[in-house]
Amino acid sequence: MKVNDLKEKTSIELNQMVLASMRELFDLRMQKGMSEVQMKSHHFKRIRRLIARIKTILTQKAKA
Repeated sequence: MKVNDLKEKTSIELNQMVLASMRELFDLRMQKGMSEVQMKSHHFKRIRRLIARIKTILTQKAKA
């Protein structure tokens, strides 16, 4: 998701997105641990960066 799209969302929506992304990351970790599915490592990186982007925008909104 683009940064400009994230900036247009409210802080409540962003918090919900963080929770959903963290849940998705947790599920990927569990699948990797159980060796259920062939995992592609780039999904972990993509989700971690999305969480970081959202948290950065939340911090910027809190300061403003």
